[in-house]
Amino acid sequence: MNDRQRFIATMHYQPRDRVPLYDFNYWDETLPAWHKQGLDRKWNRGNVREFFGLDSSLGGGEPQDWGTGVRVDLYPGFEAKIVQDLGDEYVQMQADGVLVKKQRSSVSIPMHVGHTLVDRASWKKHYLPRLDPSNPERLPRDWDRRVAVWRNPNRSHPVFVGGGSLFGKIRDWMGIENLSLVVYDDPAWFQEMVTTLADLSVALLEKVFATGGQFDGCGMWEDMCYNAGPLLSPAHFKQYLVPQYRRITDLCRRHGVDVVWVDCDGKIDDLMPLWLDAGVNCMFPLEIGTWGADPVKYRKQYGRDLLMMGGFDKHILARTWADIQAEVRRLAPLVEEGGYIPFADHRVPPDVPLKNYMAYLHAARDIWCKGVNLRPMGQL
Repeated sequence: MNDRQRFIATMHYQPRDRVPLYDFNYWDETLPAWHKQGLDRKWNRGNVREFFGLDSSLGGGEPQDWGTGVRVDLYPGFEAKIVQDLGDEYVQMQADGVLVKKQRSSVSIPMHVGHTLVDRASWKKHYLPRLDPSNPERLPRDWDRRVAVWRNPNRSHPVFVGGGSLFGKIRDWMGIENLSLVVYDDPAWFQEMVTTLADLSVALLEKVFATGGQFDGCGMWEDMCYNAGPLLSPAHFKQYLVPQYRRITDLCRRHGVDVVWVDCDGKIDDLMPLWLDAGVNCMFPLEIGTWGADPVKYRKQYGRDLLMMGGFDKHILARTWADIQAEVRRLAPLVEEGGYIPFADHRVPPDVPLKNYMAYLHAARDIWCKGVNLRPMGQL
């Protein structure tokens, strides 16, 4: 089977030669650490999947043409620049209009220290113009070549369309505290922002679907949960987000795309049934976390209605070979059942030794993939 046939069969519980072998990519600091452990420096986050013998890297570094190249986000972005140099720290304006403080000497998530989006006036001045779906620069410059690929029923790889984001991006642009206040203080504005993002996604999807191409999945991004649950109440989620998700998922299904996933970190348990009701039927990357998430438990709870990707606890990769192999074997029956593509539940962190990660891949190739039709894997 080829990559496309294998993905489609897996996500529809059909017979296949083996499960797809994917990953969710790596922290920026991971590859430099692995270079010191013997990995050739020619390998980076964009191409290292080739060394590891992976079919794809869904967190960045996907093979060419697995995505559409359509920009479903702010466009054009803000000018990214350092606005204050503090020695070991510096303040940077990001492309999304957020001011963040970063450290040069340590690994950490950047701290938000300021936002361009603070009120309705800044929304209309700085963000609405960047969410115009009619901007021709949103489409890839090799549009005609890509359309030919999309229309080819015999292509060997899947193509995934982008469904955008309804909450996660706004949370990034405003910060969670500011956005949480807006939900209560100005719900009409919150609804306007969510609807605008859905309008952007729908308009761009319609342009892509109008080409007559065949597509195999739709990916969305939210990151709207933390270790205790969602950042938006389920009641507000149902009121404001579910109707807009429905616009996107219904459009996808009218054009034959019946696998729609959302990329959301954190404890997603309270939102999973609402996403399923909204037509989002696949969860990714199924972060395990301190709350004890488990893809095996989710399959028992939701049955085959829930598709999953990810769900291998990345922290186990830093433990012993016995721990790694035990988890690979524990997930094997779920892998065999289908509707599930296993890989680390987020980007692999730099504390994972390269030899451990390669041992994990060898176990995955042997146990999950049964050694069938695999790409060659490099050696140190």
